[in-house]
Amino acid sequence: MQEADVAIIGAGAAGLSLAHRLARPVPGARPLSAVLVDAPPGPLRPPRRTWCFWEAGRGRYDAAVTASWRRLRVHPPAGRPIEDDISPLRYKMIRSEDYEFLIAHDLAQYEGVRRMEATVDSVEALQQGAVIHARTADGHARSVRARWVFDSRPAGSLPAARTTLLQHFRGWFVRTRRPAFDPSRADLMDFRMPQPAKGLSFGYVLPTGSREALVEYTEFSPSVLSKDAYDTALDHYTGAVLGLKDLEVVRTETGVIPMTDAPFARQTAPCVFRIGAAGGATRPSTGYTFAGVQRQTAAVAAALRQGRRPVPPPPHSARSRAMDAVLLHALDSGLVDGPAFFSSLFARVPMTRLLRFLDGRTRPHEDLCIGLRTPVLPMLRAAAEVPRLPRRPFPDG
Repeated sequence: MQEADVAIIGAGAAGLSLAHRLARPVPGARPLSAVLVDAPPGPLRPPRRTWCFWEAGRGRYDAAVTASWRRLRVHPPAGRPIEDDISPLRYKMIRSEDYEFLIAHDLAQYEGVRRMEATVDSVEALQQGAVIHARTADGHARSVRARWVFDSRPAGSLPAARTTLLQHFRGWFVRTRRPAFDPSRADLMDFRMPQPAKGLSFGYVLPTGSREALVEYTEFSPSVLSKDAYDTALDHYTGAVLGLKDLEVVRTETGVIPMTDAPFARQTAPCVFRIGAAGGATRPSTGYTFAGVQRQTAAVAAALRQGRRPVPPPPHSARSRAMDAVLLHALDSGLVDGPAFFSSLFARVPMTRLLRFLDGRTRPHEDLCIGLRTPVLPMLRAAAEVPRLPRRPFPDG
């Protein structure tokens, strides 16, 4: 049996981020030993994916950033696009394989974090710590005893919520024969496409060169589509809307992100905690997770270094979560038209302020000013209805 101060289950964004923060010794802080338990290659490993976030200046993971942009654009269903410079922020894109390579390189430089490739069968809570029971790909039993355990694996089902929408998408990494993209700007939301009966849909274009880009079709709606339906939507978007010709799809990605006002349990036993999306790191109103993961793991690492009880804090404030609950209900109930709502918001609020708002970094008076630039009466009605909504399990949970 291996023993460590900390055990981390799962090597996705949250697990790798926490391991990375614990690996390098910090002068004056107590040294920590950690074991990172990653599933063997197969269905339990996270699929390749792309993470996007925004921050000012140089960042901790810039060596893994594929591309970044300071000009963002939103296309309403009709009319001229809305474009803004988000300086001093940069909108950054990281591919998971590049992130994993960077973290693995850094972990190899220090002895504080050991890696174990095994499938976790159970986590046994003890009075002081926990034991992880796992097995290797060839069936051998392995176990880790740790004072603190952080589980980043996806939860088996979603908690009961008043409103849950799914942000589901399919993306094509495309290459064209001739220059077709402007690498200096990214299209954050493009509503120039047919909308679903419930929810909303938009395109998303992240150019990595004049001939290469990630092009995605995204929906906020109650259920996912078939692969053929996504590809039909992408065919329409790339051809009829973007006018791309001689298109080669070099890689694809798909994903489903719950957008829910459900409360996520961040502690499952006295010394066992959930981090990442399973610990509430996803922003309910947008689906962005990477920035929340960084705030959460930074707080956990600081608590461990200082000898404090490392309960993962909520990555998003109570005020932010309350506003998200109102927006989710307004979208789900049809009180607001999604494309018109977001198009108007981006047209009436500077993008830098709006991105700070989405990161929970605005003050109450700024939140009020932004709220006054939304459809006030429908949003007030949604706010009045939310407290009376029952919490129900998600049907597919």
